[in-house]
Amino acid sequence: MKRVLVCGGDGFIGGHLVRRLEENGCQAFSADIRHGIDLRDWKVVSALFGLAVQFDEVYQLAADMGGAGYINTGENDAEVVTNSALINLNVARACVQSGVKKVFFASSACVYPEHNQMDPENPDCRERTAYPASPDSEYGWEKLFAERLWQTYARNHGLDVRIARFHNIFGPEGSWNDGREKAPAALCRKVAEAGNGGTVEIWGDGEQTRSFLYVEEAIEGVCRLMASDVTDPVNIGSERLISINDLAGMIAEIAGRDVTFRHVDGPQGVRGRCSNNDFIRERLGWAPEERLEEGLEATWRWVSGQLEAARQAA
Repeated sequence: MKRVLVCGGDGFIGGHLVRRLEENGCQAFSADIRHGIDLRDWKVVSALFGLAVQFDEVYQLAADMGGAGYINTGENDAEVVTNSALINLNVARACVQSGVKKVFFASSACVYPEHNQMDPENPDCRERTAYPASPDSEYGWEKLFAERLWQTYARNHGLDVRIARFHNIFGPEGSWNDGREKAPAALCRKVAEAGNGGTVEIWGDGEQTRSFLYVEEAIEGVCRLMASDVTDPVNIGSERLISINDLAGMIAEIAGRDVTFRHVDGPQGVRGRCSNNDFIRERLGWAPEERLEEGLEATWRWVSGQLEAARQAA
């Protein structure tokens, strides 16, 4: 039985990944701050990797992250960079010292240059456009540094590394009310709170565009990437571009709610961002199926259920 460690395994994507790995016959271990394993602390990481268990693979998803309301305000930059850099430095060092051979690193579409994402109708996020580097956030800069870190450990220490640049992964069990939530969950919550005839606030003019990938498809992409020989960073995201206005309208329709949208000031990030899947199709012979509506329906049910449970408990 393959023994794997998922760093950030109690998080949103990590939790879904742990379940899939177990379904695939792996013995999956989770290391997460939510159950007291602080990967910023070298002593903790050293002890974790010094256990009797020898990990065959490590999936490094642990990071200080969130949606635009967290990473694009500038208020959390020092913590974001420090926390995530410490985690990656510690985990990379421990992988080498303990003899781990294969590692997955979760990067982000935030590494792409801001100037390539100014046109909401035609963003350019091909993998090769990451350089010359000019991300729009410190979160993006840290992710780019972390990619370089893992690539140097591959060259100098023999780690077999896979890197995925995630594009707005969404679905049930993610942040929805803690200030770190991304647009799909945030809008599901706002629509649920508004009720019929209510008002839902949208940051900016709502014409900023994104693509959103249902978490089950992201996990499929991770598993296929790990089974491949592709060592270059690869986009794992949807090519279906949609404005935030249209996303909000789609969620309201799924919810069966008649709401009014009001545009307010707020952090927005780049004007357009969308995955380009040419490279993953070429190298893996696979690309996501674009299950946006299915994912939104599942996310709506989960978020509205969480809100109702919170109301009943109050």
